[in-house]
Amino acid sequence: MNYTEAINYINDKNKYGSRLGLDCISKLLELLGNPHLDLKYIHIAGTNGKGSTASYISHMLKEAGYKVGLFTSPYLERFNERISINGENIPDERLAEITERVKNTIEIMLKEGYEHPTTFEIVTTIAFVYFKEENVDFVVLEVGLGGRLDSTNVIKDSLISVITTIDYDHMAELGDTLGKIAYEKAGIIKDRGLVLSYPQSEEALEVIKEVAKSRAASLEVCPMDNVEILKLDEFGGVFNYEYNDKAYSNLEISLIGKHQVYNATLALTAIMMLKDRGIVEISEEALRQGLKNTKWPGRIEVLRRDPTFVIDGAHNMQGIKTLTENINRFKYKRLILGMAILKDKEVEPMVEALTSIADEVVVTEANIHRKMDAEDLEKIVKKYNKNTHVRTDLKEAVSKAYQLADKDDLILFAGSLYLIGDIRKIVLGNN
Repeated sequence: MNYTEAINYINDKNKYGSRLGLDCISKLLELLGNPHLDLKYIHIAGTNGKGSTASYISHMLKEAGYKVGLFTSPYLERFNERISINGENIPDERLAEITERVKNTIEIMLKEGYEHPTTFEIVTTIAFVYFKEENVDFVVLEVGLGGRLDSTNVIKDSLISVITTIDYDHMAELGDTLGKIAYEKAGIIKDRGLVLSYPQSEEALEVIKEVAKSRAASLEVCPMDNVEILKLDEFGGVFNYEYNDKAYSNLEISLIGKHQVYNATLALTAIMMLKDRGIVEISEEALRQGLKNTKWPGRIEVLRRDPTFVIDGAHNMQGIKTLTENINRFKYKRLILGMAILKDKEVEPMVEALTSIADEVVVTEANIHRKMDAEDLEKIVKKYNKNTHVRTDLKEAVSKAYQLADKDDLILFAGSLYLIGDIRKIVLGNN
């Protein structure tokens, strides 16, 4: 099996859909020798901020000299981005070789009468095998959907469970209240484990506390009141933070937005909790360099200047709210918005929030079957902004945005992670 065949095999399994539950992946991993049982995990669940929090943690550990596996989803440009070690994506040949082994093992499962694993179960399994065989020191493991029944929760224990912000998303699978959603996210908490949560709504936090108590787990809520933001601009941020009598002054991050200061604080606190317990050894210099060096493509990311071209993966109302609050960090005259939204999202509220900050709107489509057709999306957009331009082809959408923009304007593409990966390739010439 070569790389192209591996990717086709992985993607072909989309026809098996999404399945919450651990029986199938448990059997697959058992047949492969249970590679997931020999790894040390930092497990991350939440609605928004999982990816950047995971990236901050992995960068800090890397700066401390550790070999760190990072598993995230989805990817922006290439599948390999989902599985990396110290910032290097899994090589094509390794991905192909492991995928072939997984495929052969699945054939054994099928003969024994088991269900076919889903795409996410296959990808998670590939990551576990790779990290085990590469003998990583730690795995920073991002949940795919929910937590309790997510494939990543097949792990038996973790060094720490980190829960980022919780909001309404994937309600069909996770529940229609913050309490129900929080219960699913809190499912990653392990017996007698260590837990760190972002400050949540009262409804969500009560559920997290109940789950932690039921599992005799030690829970801390990140003390965001101890954060003092000194500077925020289109190049990053600077802040002070105090934790357990330790004061950190002038911490720098390169990711843009107030929310990224808080994501960085959550990640830093998780590392300090592990350090205080003697689980990791890390210097203040490594902490500082790790935070500053963290990159997370697609999150208020500047691709070009003159005009400034920004992409952001906001794909739910909390993400859109964060984006609109932080876009004013940039200096610009007019905002040209490019947008595409998936039809299973909160389309109208997202449209209203995004188009309210735009002078012109280029309506396009994400390259995924769940996309909302551009013509249908434009009808909703026109309720809030009359200056619309439909370009279903993404290259034409980018071209139209450039036509509308002067060098002092800002171009922003947002609304779906599946949109911005393709936009990134077009603008940077990687397609």
